Amino acid sequence: MKHFHYITLFLLVFALNVANASDKNKTLTVTKIEKRCTDPKKVPALMDKNSRIEWHNVDVINWQKFPYLPEVKFRIAYTDEAILLHYVVTEATVRGIADKDNGPVYKDSCVEFFLSPEDDGLYYNIECNCIGTILFGSGGDEKGKVLADEKMMNGIKRWASLGNKPFDEIMEEKTWEVALIFPFSSLFRHEIETLEGKTIHANFYKCGDELQTPHYVSWNPIGTKGPHFHTPQYFGTVIFK
Repeated sequence: MKHFHYITLFLLVFALNVANASDKNKTLTVTKIEKRCTDPKKVPALMDKNSRIEWHNVDVINWQKFPYLPEVKFRIAYTDEAILLHYVVTEATVRGIADKDNGPVYKDSCVEFFLSPEDDGLYYNIECNCIGTILFGSGGDEKGKVLADEKMMNGIKRWASLGNKPFDEIMEEKTWEVALIFPFSSLFRHEIETLEGKTIHANFYKCGDELQTPHYVSWNPIGTKGPHFHTPQYFGTVIFK
């Protein structure tokens, strides 16, 4: 009987996510913060002061083979110079091994932000594990995926509630946060001076390739047969007011 209840619960969760996936193109609006922000640790408090900055859930299970759904929410805002991101995650286990930028952060407890700032086929991927190590690159043309250089990486400020020291997987539930300040100047294949008044396309993710329970969840649904985040055709709509 217990197994029956587990199966019923799984089918219910999966059905809800299939229904969620029927909304193929989500839209969110990004609020501008007039105050300049250079310290990522202050991003959460800065967002707390602005009631127009809403939380959004990363809660779409796209592939039945990976049914685990951690609790993931994010907020996004922007200034005259940068995009501000704040993620809060609660998951069954947590791992933060990658401690050098442009390493395999996606194998750890990892949140990601992919965006296409123009309608030219190019996109950027910024991936951050739970200790603030990032992988940042671009793709979308014949060059394939291009990683950012050290100067661009250093321009992205990050804060992690778990600190920046690497650790093996902790086999208990943990809640953790990361905040990022992502300058427009880091979009190294474009010349973006401002996003005010612009509409772009983007998606937000949570993954953990080598955790005890691998998972791949997204904000906007993805229609591929297997886990694949580098899919700008499945990005949602993001409006910068």
